[in-house]
Amino acid sequence: MTNEELINIAVKAMKRAYAPYSQFKVGAALLTKSGKVFEGFNIENSSYGLSICAERVAIFSAVVAGERNFEKIAIVADTDKLVSPCGACRQVMSEFGDFQVIMTNTSGQLIVRNVSELLPFAFKLKG
Repeated sequence: MTNEELINIAVKAMKRAYAPYSQFKVGAALLTKSGKVFEGFNIENSSYGLSICAERVAIFSAVVAGERNFEKIAIVADTDKLVSPCGACRQVMSEFGDFQVIMTNTSGQLIVRNVSELLPFAFKLKG
């Protein structure tokens, strides 16, 4: 699957985000090494700490489905500047390897990095 195809899936997911408080909608599309795609979008809660990011929704959905080997994730927000994953999402990503992270916005800006570049000193209990 091309980056463009994955980004298009993330854009569709972004449109379904539940963000009534911030109006900041984010979508994610995660491609597993087996070729499956899992979508995610941010889901807010009036108790902000109970909100969850798009990236973690996609990753946790994949894990629930038995997938743990990821190739890349596309993250998109309707913003003027690129949006990068928050620290919590970076730490969760690092649990599942050093896959590609495609960060983009609806204006077409794009940057691709690996998880290890976004979180070079990730906390690890093993290895």
